[in-house]
Amino acid sequence: MPVASVVALAFALLVSPLSHAPIADSAPSAKCAAPEFHQFDFALGDWDTYDMDAPTKLIARNRVTRMVDGCALREVYEQNDGLHGESISAYDASRGRWHQSWVTNRGSLLLFDARFDGNSMIFTAPEKQRDGSTATMRVRWWREGLTLRERAERSRDDGATWTPLFDIVFRPHDARNGA
Repeated sequence: MPVASVVALAFALLVSPLSHAPIADSAPSAKCAAPEFHQFDFALGDWDTYDMDAPTKLIARNRVTRMVDGCALREVYEQNDGLHGESISAYDASRGRWHQSWVTNRGSLLLFDARFDGNSMIFTAPEKQRDGSTATMRVRWWREGLTLRERAERSRDDGATWTPLFDIVFRPHDARNGA
């Protein structure tokens, strides 16, 4: 099956009504037991999301769970302003790289490749801009104690300079927040 068909099928399943059913945290498959498959496990959890510029204002809820027998991670991000996004992240042993497919309810699709640098996961993706130009998005995830951080930036000059896009912190979900 062509790669484009596999990606289309994965996203069709992602946005189907069945995708909103509760998902159990599946046990790791023996085929995905190598340490590389678990480098991004530090993102697993049920998180309340805050912008680093307003660290007390809850902006979203984010849930990261294992899927397909622990061979991939599924992220469900629900921002308070109505933006919803989902991703599937997996280690591609054939290429020796991580991959993430991210889609939103606002029509955005990003196909990231990633590498683990020992304490963080760094995702990069080409972005087609509205004016037809191409930029590169870079997103770094890392743990800070009990919290999880994500910082994104964009380059319009092949990585010579980077402009910050967002800097957020995920804290363990607190049911008292009402989200």
